[in-house]
Amino acid sequence: MFTVPDSIFILESEYNFSLVILSIIIACSASYTALSLNERIQQNSFFHRFIWIGLASVAMGFGIWSMHFIGMGAINLPFDMQYDPFVTLLSICPALIASLLAFYIANRQKKSIFAFIISGVVMGLGISTMHYMGMAAMKMEVHHAYRPGIFTASIVIAMTVSFVALYIFSSLQRLMDRRLIKIVTSLIMGLAISSMHYTGMASVVFYVDANTVISTNHSHENHTWILVLAVTIGTSVLLILSSLSGALDRYVDYRMNFFDPLTKLPNRRQFERTIHQLLHANTVAVLHIHDLEKWNIGYGYKFGDRILTEVSQLLLQLNSTSLEVYRVEGNRFAFICKEESNERLKLTLERVSSILKVPLQFDDHTVLVNTVCAIAVKENNETASQLYANAVAVLHHPSIEYNNQIVEYDPKIHTYNFEQRLLSDIDLAMEKDHLYLVYQPKINASSQEISGVEALIRWNHPVHGFLSPGLFIPALEKSGKMFDVTDWVIDKVCQQLDQWNKDGHPVLHVAVNIPGTYITSARLLKTLNHCVDKYDILAKNIELEITETSVVSDIENAIRAVGDIRKQGFSVALDDFGTGVSSLSYLKRLPISTLKIDKSFVDGVPESKKESAIITAIVSLCHSLDIETVVEGVENVKQFNYLTSLPKSPTIQGFYFAKPMKQEELISWMKQFHSQCNEVTPSL
Repeated sequence: MFTVPDSIFILESEYNFSLVILSIIIACSASYTALSLNERIQQNSFFHRFIWIGLASVAMGFGIWSMHFIGMGAINLPFDMQYDPFVTLLSICPALIASLLAFYIANRQKKSIFAFIISGVVMGLGISTMHYMGMAAMKMEVHHAYRPGIFTASIVIAMTVSFVALYIFSSLQRLMDRRLIKIVTSLIMGLAISSMHYTGMASVVFYVDANTVISTNHSHENHTWILVLAVTIGTSVLLILSSLSGALDRYVDYRMNFFDPLTKLPNRRQFERTIHQLLHANTVAVLHIHDLEKWNIGYGYKFGDRILTEVSQLLLQLNSTSLEVYRVEGNRFAFICKEESNERLKLTLERVSSILKVPLQFDDHTVLVNTVCAIAVKENNETASQLYANAVAVLHHPSIEYNNQIVEYDPKIHTYNFEQRLLSDIDLAMEKDHLYLVYQPKINASSQEISGVEALIRWNHPVHGFLSPGLFIPALEKSGKMFDVTDWVIDKVCQQLDQWNKDGHPVLHVAVNIPGTYITSARLLKTLNHCVDKYDILAKNIELEITETSVVSDIENAIRAVGDIRKQGFSVALDDFGTGVSSLSYLKRLPISTLKIDKSFVDGVPESKKESAIITAIVSLCHSLDIETVVEGVENVKQFNYLTSLPKSPTIQGFYFAKPMKQEELISWMKQFHSQCNEVTPSL
């Protein structure tokens, strides 16, 4: 193997450089394909992570194997050469096994330098074993031997470059969705494969006895293009499978997030998304099923689910294309009608009510489903959100009887009663903790670190259950009661910061929403100073979020008030930027520290070039003004990838990272998030 006899004739070889380049491109392309498949592990995939590791390993192993044989076809040798089919196919096994081990180690939670050394050695040996098994598969009329020094060097090169590629890949794994990082890593891995092959070929000596006559029919060149075609088809199939599975993942994720699994109807999250984006809605209705919990307790939740399924099927059967149906709560369905006339909706609801007056039969049980349906019709340019609030107000009125009636919203009756009930209950809600706070994290896009949280208010009413902030906040603001609630929020936030500090948790930067004209009230600054002194916390840990519309009516006093608040050490953020008027003039004059870009500008990113350009311009402008930028409502990986690709990455807030959570849920989430971040930094 390493000995060349005397009295021989050494055969010289030349390379076809077009095939050499092609072999390197194949190795790099296969590496890119493997990394693309492997990055699916980091995403919330429908498929198990081992499926992606397996596909990535096949792509990498296939690339190593095909690169070798294309590289062999690039050599112009003065003799005929064939391949043993069995050994040729068998030679792919070391490449597949080594790739599987490498990707398995790279995706482990706990990694060390020693583990990378072992995986680099194994990967290098896998590449080398595949190469020399491929050489052993050659059937030719000449002999060959290896120069020991170069032979050893080829294996060392394979191990070393494999170690470097794997270390870089694992360390930057969370950045693999950035195309430039992935391309660079693919080039390194491709060069690891190629450099080993051509160094190994440099160690080969082809020779014949001095008197031997050899054939000049070099048939191995003809097989090369067949292999190139096969490799191209195989790699394309893997990429297509990756794209299709990615599309399936996105569809499954969309269905899980925005559709109710029981009824298959769009859920509350989709409903809220729709009513906030909808410009024109003529009618909104809510169907409430009474005493569903009674059936759940008496016969089990499976029985209750059958009632809900039966009602949802009835709604779908009677529904028309002009109506949109949602399951917004456990026992409530909502309807949106965009037509100018609401007669079709009323007719549908009357038919549903009529059918439900007849008891339903489930096995041996007869069930009379009692419902009430509330309808709110647009009269004075109300938004879809306001129409929904009006419909809910009807359901909360004490005169409602659950006998399958249909009740239309009357502002003289329903609004006053519901709002008064909320106002009378708010003090008790703060005292008994029916009112509570949830926190949504904000993540620095460039460093992937938690930069702070936003405190959001929630109300679990003892009678009406969980109330949407869109229902009770407008009523509290209208009455002036929201100032008292804001003081309560500030006190709770400061108390929570003090507790986190005592428990040894990182002190977070907490943002608090400030309503309307409260920003210009001397009472606000007095409350802030009192609370930070009471709980001995730093003012810099509190940020006040104000909206453009809240300061537009009294801009001069707002500028003065924000300046006074900033002097005390508090941060001030301008929320919902871009939704009002003359935003740039306020941005120039208000001494704010942070600007929050409204969710409406993110929804179309990156598909909408106009919205993408607007966000890029705002982020760049804020950076030049030394103002921090927060982008709200980031919900998917495409939006995240676009925002992190900006030259000046903003802070990100949205469901892509986390929903609003109670403080104990937040602490657990933070530990898990930090653990995931630490995974990419190997411990020495």
